[in-house]
This record gives sequence, C-alpha cells and structure tokens, in this order.
Amino acid sequence: MINVFIDGKEGTTGLQIFERLGKRDDLRIRTLPEPLRKDVDARRECINASDVVFLCLPDAAAIESVSLCENPKVKIIDASTAHRTNPAWAYGFPELSAEHREKIVRSNRIAVPGCHASGFISLVYPLVSQGIVEPDYPFVCHSVTGYSGGGKKMIAEYEDARRDISLDSPRQYATRQQHKHLPEMQAVCGLAYAPIFNPIVADYYSGMCVTVPLYTRLMRKKMSPLQMKEFFAEYYASSSFINVAETGTYLPANSLVGTNQMQIHVDGNEERLVLASVFDNLGKGASGAAVQCMNIAFGLDECVSL
Repeated sequence: MINVFIDGKEGTTGLQIFERLGKRDDLRIRTLPEPLRKDVDARRECINASDVVFLCLPDAAAIESVSLCENPKVKIIDASTAHRTNPAWAYGFPELSAEHREKIVRSNRIAVPGCHASGFISLVYPLVSQGIVEPDYPFVCHSVTGYSGGGKKMIAEYEDARRDISLDSPRQYATRQQHKHLPEMQAVCGLAYAPIFNPIVADYYSGMCVTVPLYTRLMRKKMSPLQMKEFFAEYYASSSFINVAETGTYLPANSLVGTNQMQIHVDGNEERLVLASVFDNLGKGASGAAVQCMNIAFGLDECVSL
C-alpha cells in the first residue's frame, strides 16, 4: 500500500490529483482536517509518514514543504514552478528521452512541467536534441488556454454572473516577456535564448493549444510538413499518451479535456511550418502528468488512473 499526501489538495491541481487517485485500492491518501491544513507541524508529520507527497502549492510554500521532509525515502512530486530548472530534480516529462524517464524512476524529487511549457517542450526539445534546429533558433510560441489555468481566483472571475465584459474576449497576457514558464522552456530545451512567448487565456474552462511556427530556411535540416509529421510520429512512437494527429480546418484547444493525452499537429508548406501541441492544461499539463510520474516512480503501469 502506497501512502500518499497531497499538500495543497484544495487547489485546482490538488483536487484533480485527489480525484484521479481516489478510486485506487493500492493507495492510501492521507488528509489533514481543515484547521490543520496550514499547520507546519501537522504537515511535517504527514510528509515524513508518506511514501509520496504531491505539492500543489505556490512556489514559496512548496520550498517550505521540501524543507520539512526529513525522511530520505519520501518521494516528492512538485507541481509548482519552484524546482523545474533545478538539475538535482527529475523533470517530469518521461516521453522526452530515455534519460528523462530513468531519472524519474531513480529520483525522489520530481518536478511536474508547467502547462504552457509542456506544449512548447513537446515540440522544441525533439527538434533541438536531434539536431534539426540549432539552439539559437529564434523561437516564437503562441499558447491558448482555458481559464482554469489561472487557479481558483481566475475561475471565480470567469464564472461570476456579473463579470467584466472583457472576459468575453480572448486575452493576451505576460506581454513583457517575463512569464514564469520561460526559464523552464529555455533550460529544458537547451536554448541559447528564451523564446518570444504569447500566452492567451480564453472563455472556456480547460484545454490548451500551444503553437510554434518555423521558417524552414532557418532550420539546420529543412523538412516538409510530411517529413516533420513522420519525424514526430517516430520520436513519440513508444509513448502511451502522445501521438501525431491530422489537422482539420480548425484546431480546437479543448478537444482532449479530461484526458492525459497530447496530440502533435504539423501543417504549413515548404517555407513555413506550423507545429501545435494540444492537450488538457489540467491533464498532461498538470495533474495527469503528476500521477503519471508517480506511477513510473513506483514501477507501476504509467496509465493507471489516466
């Protein structure tokens, strides 16, 4: 029996993890009563008595929780931004390479990728690691997400009957190019420069479409749309959750809601390619990825609960 503690169960990601794990008979989920939810001593006790701890907290609180762990056998899976660029932590995207998967197996510290970053990295890491584009390629990334990615406060704003009319329209944000996912996107892909990143939140609950356009003339190895599709299909051929899909007239961002699936789309022409990664920001972009990492870390079927 695996003892699980979700530190921050009341947040969007924590609730999703709780729901995904709640029906399993190989786990025992430890919880704290409401009055003790933020009590340091109570959290310390739960953390050290668990086999795996999910951190669904703001960065500072996640760092504090890690400091409370005194049992070297406890596996910590952190869904915050705090440890994603820390080389001592495993980066929780096992499909990227055999090395990424093996580090998740061996490590007791696993950082769950960010949602926007997951889409960007799923497209760019293979291109850079396989020498198709150089690390100094001037990447641009557009990302459309549902409002659940903003957490409880944003969900409440969008679902308020008296909400501001501006919420009816898609809204760009982080225009000063200081989004918290940028360091992760650059570091994991080994880029010489951070990409220009254009995140957009829209009036639907969940689902995400992350798009990376490419000029083929700037690529180290020029590819046609068909060749690029074949490249990604081969790269992710062994993946349980990532596959290459055909693109229709429209590419909706919410087609994989409620799943841990991710679809890679390739379109364009001989001069300009459009790569897109579609997934659920609450699934492969958060809670699904966290549960997948737990399954791998304990030698279980990675698809359980997903």
